[in-house]
Amino acid sequence: MSTPFDFLNAINFTKEDMFKGRKENDKDYLPFIVNRGLSYFSDTVMYANEMNRYPDLSNQQQFSFLLYSISKKKRFSKWAPKESVSEDLENVCAFYGYSKRVAKSVLNILTEEQLNYIREKQNKGGK
Repeated sequence: MSTPFDFLNAINFTKEDMFKGRKENDKDYLPFIVNRGLSYFSDTVMYANEMNRYPDLSNQQQFSFLLYSISKKKRFSKWAPKESVSEDLENVCAFYGYSKRVAKSVLNILTEEQLNYIREKQNKGGK
């Protein structure tokens, strides 16, 4: 079983064809994750964008394009951390039934008094 990071390593550094003789890798290849990993670098972002433009290509075709188009180079970057969610944002989501995107914009217009009321209503009690 291969991970998306194995595919990224093959595209960037080892230049190993991960699909040659291994049909099971088709289900392991995740185009979104691979393209996201390539989007962190100025020399590979356009290749990732090109693959995003053609989502109807098979996984093997996408991998082959990236494998043979991108020059061999050791690339490493830390993935962007998941944005932390404040307790007030969670309370507004639960109280009004809003999505996080809508709750963020609503959070900016609520007064401290309104936020205290929402916190009080969302308090479940207990330890």
